[in-house]
Amino acid sequence: MPLQIGIVGLPNVGKSTLFSAITKKAVDCANFPFCTIDPNVGVVEVPDERLEPLAKMSKSGRIVPTVIEFVDIAGLVKGASEGQGLGNKFLANIRECDAIAQVLRAFDDENVIHVDGTINPERDAETIGIELALADMETVGKRIKSVASQMKSGRTKELEILQAALEKAQAELEKGTQLRDLEWNEDEAKELKQLQLMTLKPMLYVVNVSESQIQDGSWKERIGKLAATATCRIIPVCVKMEAELASMNPEEKKEYLEAMGQTESGLDKVIKEAYDVLGLITFLTTGEMETRAWTVKKGAKAPQAAGVIHTDFEKTFIRAEITNWKDLLDNGGEIGCREKGLTRIEGKDYVMKDGDACFFRVGA
Repeated sequence: MPLQIGIVGLPNVGKSTLFSAITKKAVDCANFPFCTIDPNVGVVEVPDERLEPLAKMSKSGRIVPTVIEFVDIAGLVKGASEGQGLGNKFLANIRECDAIAQVLRAFDDENVIHVDGTINPERDAETIGIELALADMETVGKRIKSVASQMKSGRTKELEILQAALEKAQAELEKGTQLRDLEWNEDEAKELKQLQLMTLKPMLYVVNVSESQIQDGSWKERIGKLAATATCRIIPVCVKMEAELASMNPEEKKEYLEAMGQTESGLDKVIKEAYDVLGLITFLTTGEMETRAWTVKKGAKAPQAAGVIHTDFEKTFIRAEITNWKDLLDNGGEIGCREKGLTRIEGKDYVMKDGDACFFRVGA
């Protein structure tokens, strides 16, 4: 099942338009708060420029990219953690996501109302950060009481680790700290993961800018403080422009991007960054049947990667034959790489790298 990125933000900042452009799915983008009632989910291909040349080299019958899911979640407002707007429902939707893409509006348009009356992306980011933190504080507080009750029946190492992690989280949330900005050891992270805390989830900021702002860079003036202090990645995207690009053919898209002084679509950047912020890397397989991208977590070892192709392969893994994708292209494929010693034989302890082209040897 693909990992999910939840698209969040205040009403009328461009979330649903962004989602529609990313997934090419039509959603209700009416100009009023709470127009999105149920989360919309779209499966998105992760752009990967390596697949096409590899497929051409191998004369592959098809190309299969890796994917992630984007979830369009209705607008949050101040007081969402207390049920304002449609807050509780949508906070629950965020908890189910693996990471968050927060849309911040930086463009001016008197025809598109802002729920707070003025355009201030730094304020909007603070509002949502506070709401997520308040909701997490409630979750943590309840769990602390539950753990205290459980410990009366007998202390365990796991409960003690969880209690310490919860008390640390509670103290930091009260200071306004986002939990993702803290260092957590492996045991703490494991115990907290089950709570689905929103401020612990990876996040990136998508700044919705006008065409002129993306060309002259003036959008940076509106997020100066945020850019200086935020630990999250910041990506400028002209959502209006991306909606137009979504309907163009590849040649038209290329010409339009060049005219705007852009090397790639802002949406492609968002998708790639979302994939990366989840801590994912891609390994590749290529042959006559298909060239395919496969997803594993950073730090995964070769048997785990083999298990992504088929669960039995992890158990019966023998070895992996690894070649860098660029070496494959530069040397005419597998035979040329073997002759030059560019294909390596790796065992069970090999840590996968992004761009590894693999052939796994497995037992019966």
